[in-house]
Amino acid sequence: MNSLESFVNGLLSTTGNSPDRLLQHLCAIQNHFSHIPADAVQFLSEQLDTPPVQIYAIIDFYAFLHRNARGSFDIRFSDNITDRMLGNKDLLKSMCKKLGVEPGIPRKDGKVTVDLTSCTGICDQGPALLVNGIVVSNLTEKRIHKMVGRIEAGIPISKWPESLFVVKDNIRRRDKLLTGEVIKGSAIEALKVKGSDALLDSLDKSGLRGRGGAGFKTATKWRMCRDTAAENHFVVCNADEGEPGTFKDRVLLNSYADCVFEGMTLCAGIIGAKKGFLYLRAEYLYLRDALEQTLQNRRKSNRLGKNILGLKGFDFDIEIHMGAGAYICGEESALIESLEGKRGIPRNRPPYPVTNGYMNQPTVVNNVETFVSAVRIAAFGAKWFRSAGTEESTGTKLLSISGDCERPGIYEYPYGVSIRQILEDCGASDTQAVQVSGAAGATIPPQEFYRKIAFEDVPTGGSFMIFNQRRDLLKMVLNFARFFCHESCGFCTPCRVGGRLMNDLVEKVMVGYATGYDLKELENIGLVLQKTAHCGLGATAPNPVLDTLKKFPGIYSKRLHNTSHTPAFDLTSALDVSRHLTGRDDEGAYLGRTDEH
Repeated sequence: MNSLESFVNGLLSTTGNSPDRLLQHLCAIQNHFSHIPADAVQFLSEQLDTPPVQIYAIIDFYAFLHRNARGSFDIRFSDNITDRMLGNKDLLKSMCKKLGVEPGIPRKDGKVTVDLTSCTGICDQGPALLVNGIVVSNLTEKRIHKMVGRIEAGIPISKWPESLFVVKDNIRRRDKLLTGEVIKGSAIEALKVKGSDALLDSLDKSGLRGRGGAGFKTATKWRMCRDTAAENHFVVCNADEGEPGTFKDRVLLNSYADCVFEGMTLCAGIIGAKKGFLYLRAEYLYLRDALEQTLQNRRKSNRLGKNILGLKGFDFDIEIHMGAGAYICGEESALIESLEGKRGIPRNRPPYPVTNGYMNQPTVVNNVETFVSAVRIAAFGAKWFRSAGTEESTGTKLLSISGDCERPGIYEYPYGVSIRQILEDCGASDTQAVQVSGAAGATIPPQEFYRKIAFEDVPTGGSFMIFNQRRDLLKMVLNFARFFCHESCGFCTPCRVGGRLMNDLVEKVMVGYATGYDLKELENIGLVLQKTAHCGLGATAPNPVLDTLKKFPGIYSKRLHNTSHTPAFDLTSALDVSRHLTGRDDEGAYLGRTDEH
């Protein structure tokens, strides 16, 4: 048996050979060999009884899996708009020049690859990169020079200075979630004393809604799952924080992991789940060891495992499942597909995960922040939670603030805070626009800074990116358009084709060749996407274009080649002969015409 087969056999003996383990096996092989060798695919195919073509389809779907070797040092520069604003492209060029490589192409000696990747969740400490999956923040020319020296010397990153890998929480404002410590096990003790019905009632009265952006009532979701008869129930924590500009989950997982797992355990006790998953995005690989240690500590203290805290029959454990670089897996049904070892293609809904989720069993999928909020409510009560926020948006919200401000970082506010207040607190000035809720969110101009962060006004999953008057907003729009092209799962035509068409038209505007006709086409394509995309992520992809066309028309009009344009080919007129031959003269025989002929 060769070393590759020996390695894969070790994986199978440790975690099993069920097909749902396939993605985790591929991630491990990628990390070990810097790619997925063809022999590994064949061996997995035989052991998991899965066709090779299916395995290759999964490899090609996820951005962090590769068929070809990436080298001993696989470097990925974060390419969110905030990284660009901080000079990531110049640093990328500098590193490539020093190493003698072209972006995305492995060096001939097989030592190193330098490439771009989507937002890595380090927006408050950018520019940032990943080297073999581990974060290096606050990049400078000096840091790049030191990294290049170590790469050329072949020094493994385990022996690089720890100072290179420091990632701070940068918590700037604390409120109900981030102030004070909850006694470990208090939520489970509350469950033990009060029972699941009472705690569900408390969650209901608190008004807690999902903190991932959609805002579905947490108590309703948990109750629906609990009340669905099935052999198994599951709890899933969605830590695939892929929305550009969002990094609050990173902080919660780093400093409040025990509270996150407590929330999952509380949910399990209420819905009757025996198994839970933390779906951790690939960009947060550096957090995994500490998270595994937290889980182990919970098992030792009987807060995970059998008969938790003496509750007979309360058996529950949590497994960390790694993502592999796919924004779409932030959508809950796509995440479940990925958990099952497949490509992250969103499912048709209904049915919903609460009745037909992981392995077609009832499943609760909640955001990291939601589970932390549930623990606080269990410990302190619904009234305490409702004392902050608005009638429709109770409690507080964590915001990931980055861009043109003096103090980027994590800010916790009661719902109902104004955008203007947030800008004042973080030291933003001369602000041209704020992008709330990431690339898929809303672009807010100064005349709307009075608006409130709340489900009933400006909802958000947590991203808050600031752009001052010196920024070219069209660069933001183009960055997001490219992001959506790269991250489309490719399942539906509107997203796969429409996203590319929008990207190309924005590029056309950027270089000065667009006309007024092109702007109208941008709007039309965006509206088609909103109405016909397969999932919510596709439907929100055109938001930056549509918002800026409406609220910042000048960023487009000043670059137009012509303000009006008549196409050289008139399809409607070209069909005159066909209409004459068929005797058609009704409204349906004309493209885009509603007048009589």
